Amino acid sequence: MIVEVIGGTEEVPQVQVADVDDLTRLHVAVGAVTDEEADQALREAELGRLEGETAWLDVAALRAAAEPRATAADWAQQWDDMVESARGQGWTGDDGASLQAHVEPAASG
Repeated sequence: MIVEVIGGTEEVPQVQVADVDDLTRLHVAVGAVTDEEADQALREAELGRLEGETAWLDVAALRAAAEPRATAADWAQQWDDMVESARGQGWTGDDGASLQAHVEPAASG
């Protein structure tokens, strides 16, 4: 799954969740926007926040954004497995409500 932060209309960054059926990976892809703009866009979308090269994504908000577009019959189980795996790796926030994801340049940005 990829959370994309890309330049949108009128130069306002937009956030979208892509590759929702691929729960074997999670990262934030940032296009031609500044770190500050990417952080603001994630916060305004209520999906998370950016801290340097790390993003913290809200588990419930991310699921709510992705699940309606999922096509895999066992998506919910795959999601639970991904979140549990992240917990086991220490990739969750202290409160367990956020997932840590690395940030990389968007292919188009």
